[in-house]
Amino acid sequence: MLIVLMDLLVYCNNSFPSSSLQRKINALTEKPRVFLNNQEMMAAMMEGMPLRQLLSFVPGIKREMLEQMAGSLTEGVAYNKKKCINGNESLMPDQKLENLLNLAMNALPHERAKSENLNVGYDPTTRLWDVIVKYSGPESGLGGERIQVVPLLGSYAVVTLPETEISAYSVREQIEFIEKPKRLYFETFEEREASCILPVQNGADGLTGKGILVGIVDSGVDYFHPDFRNEDGSTRILRLWDQSVAGNPPENYVSGTEYTKEEIDEALALGETEGRRLVPSGDFSGHGTAVLGIAAGNGRASDGVNRGVAYRSDLLVVKMGNPRENSFPRTTELMEGIDYLIRQAVKMRKPIVINVSFGNNYGSHRGDSLLENYIDTVAAMGRTVIVTGTGNNGSQPWHAGGILQQGKTEEIQLAVGAFEPTLNVQLWKDYEDEMEIYLESPSGERIGPLYERLGPQRHLLENTELLIYYGKPGPYQLSQEIYIDFIPEGNYVDSGVWKVLLSGKRVRSGQYFLWLPGGNVLNRGTGFYSPRAVGTLTIPSTAGKVISVGAYDSRQNAYADFSGRGSQFLPIRKPDLAAPGVSISAPVPGGGYATVTGTSFAAPFVSGSAALLMEWGIVKGNDPFLYGEKVKAYLRKGAQSVGGYEEYPNVEVGWGRLCLAESIPYGIS
Repeated sequence: MLIVLMDLLVYCNNSFPSSSLQRKINALTEKPRVFLNNQEMMAAMMEGMPLRQLLSFVPGIKREMLEQMAGSLTEGVAYNKKKCINGNESLMPDQKLENLLNLAMNALPHERAKSENLNVGYDPTTRLWDVIVKYSGPESGLGGERIQVVPLLGSYAVVTLPETEISAYSVREQIEFIEKPKRLYFETFEEREASCILPVQNGADGLTGKGILVGIVDSGVDYFHPDFRNEDGSTRILRLWDQSVAGNPPENYVSGTEYTKEEIDEALALGETEGRRLVPSGDFSGHGTAVLGIAAGNGRASDGVNRGVAYRSDLLVVKMGNPRENSFPRTTELMEGIDYLIRQAVKMRKPIVINVSFGNNYGSHRGDSLLENYIDTVAAMGRTVIVTGTGNNGSQPWHAGGILQQGKTEEIQLAVGAFEPTLNVQLWKDYEDEMEIYLESPSGERIGPLYERLGPQRHLLENTELLIYYGKPGPYQLSQEIYIDFIPEGNYVDSGVWKVLLSGKRVRSGQYFLWLPGGNVLNRGTGFYSPRAVGTLTIPSTAGKVISVGAYDSRQNAYADFSGRGSQFLPIRKPDLAAPGVSISAPVPGGGYATVTGTSFAAPFVSGSAALLMEWGIVKGNDPFLYGEKVKAYLRKGAQSVGGYEEYPNVEVGWGRLCLAESIPYGIS
């Protein structure tokens, strides 16, 4: 072991494998007894060869020794890999960086490549990171050579910079905290009368949303769909920012192309074929088209039958995305989209409702990530309301939790289905609680207790590497995170029942929470054996100043069990209310309609209703201050009962089901 550690210190003198070493590495797959000395073994691991495979080539090595060497070897590799790339840079975790970014910076290339989370935000072709930054002071101090900055409202920014510069960047005095982006998922699960909207829309003085902007940050929109066009054929969309089409980004942003109403009208006049060449923005999933149609479609394609809520509102659309290959929506793109919509509304001097029908599972769910803090900050700017769905994890086995007693042990069983390429588990607990954490593989191999120290820990159980980060609270977080990435040595994580064991050592509150990734990225059969339904709402519906919307079946007046639930164990009472989210008719690309289900489609009922409330208050002069939290309060007060519930608020439907007519305080004047 001493020889191995000495080799770790000298390895960087020869950071690239020699030709003779390369021949040995290549021969390993054909001749399993080719011998590598310690330094050569280190080089092979630097090139990404699996740990178990390499150690098994050492003559006479025993299983016990193999496991003992695993931690030292892999951590040594991480040190040398970092040192060879970045020079003599310390690998000590940077407490200005969130846990997951710290872990990504310390992980090996093959670990990051196999992980679902670690490379989100990183472009391996350019070796650049997109990160979320909270800063203080002037924007002018954020840039630099090869550093691209998009300043956002509220002293936040999206910064693109080389991986080798992140540590130095965090040292800047004005940088307060840095997070990496997270992947976002649609909140789909695969009416107007029930929500008391029709009485408000009817009559000569009915509410239509006129004078209020409705904005979405979503998958785009089919701007040719009749529901988003006026009677004369012109568009109702004032601005469309497609982040995925390179060319002409909006002022102060660096990606995508912004299209004006005039450009969209020109494209519409040319017809589908030529028009889409002029404005080549579409909605390939149909998600954004459906969301916008429910909130504000005018129903022209159905002679008004499928009319949305705020059907005369002007529209703003942001299509999330990035022109890079294999791109998917990320929290950085969501933040830029929200920022753009609020700036446009302020510039146009109009109130705005923003609908967000995306979410994810990564975080403490306590409203303390930079994303949630940012949304809470900008929700108080201008005359703004932000609405989001609570996700569709309510009936999924992706969350577990409980209360650990002092001196007791809790066993959380996690089933891993066959052919699972990777997965990760977040364990969140109160920092003041001291507990021992053990992990056990399906065959009964066990590690633990885990060391409570900053920095990555690596353990090998069966044919799966466990990459662990034992974090501490941060400037914006009271909770403590233990993050576990399951990285297969081959193609798949070992299937069967894994166990997380928690032993109470010095316990005060004892609360613990575990989350798996959402968005249906896991195979069927992977999940907690004893899942907990409470606390299954997705981020950012956990932000304090958004209106968080669950789903119910309006035909049965019954809660939709897929809808993400709040929790009595989380600090913010959620959801705020429920809206129809089962078998909803909504516009789809191509000009027709389809039936959709999910909280993605419950949220826009509330977004449209918020726009009508704001029209009644601000445009019609009944209440010029009817925006922000005041809209939430009115909607809560007007909410009606859902079948099966006697106590309100509750974790399923909040204050009840949406009823707009009862939310207008003095009736329509």
